[in-house]
Amino acid sequence: MSADSFWEALDRLVAESRLVIDRPQGSAHPRYPDLIYPYDYGYLEGTHAMDSGGIDVWVGRSGERRVTAVICTVDLGKRDAEIKLLLGCTPSEAQVILQVHNGPGGQSGLLIERG
Repeated sequence: MSADSFWEALDRLVAESRLVIDRPQGSAHPRYPDLIYPYDYGYLEGTHAMDSGGIDVWVGRSGERRVTAVICTVDLGKRDAEIKLLLGCTPSEAQVILQVHNGPGGQSGLLIERG
């Protein structure tokens, strides 16, 4: 599979799924109230991630539903790894989101931008 096929498959998954925003921009994390979401955060309904929930997504200010990057995360506290899809995010928005996933508590993230 080529890199283009990977991004196209993600775009198709997004297009065929209902986007649920359960943590809007400016809201606090339910367990970590000091963490304020800088952008809308949610999941793709009807999909499955490592945590048994839907695939997580961040939505940039443009609101565009094209996948512009992914963040691969490792959480030592939860002992899991996941992928987060970034939809319509500019490079600067992606950097802000990456910092959320490189915060305290044993979480680490790697940003992979679409070429």
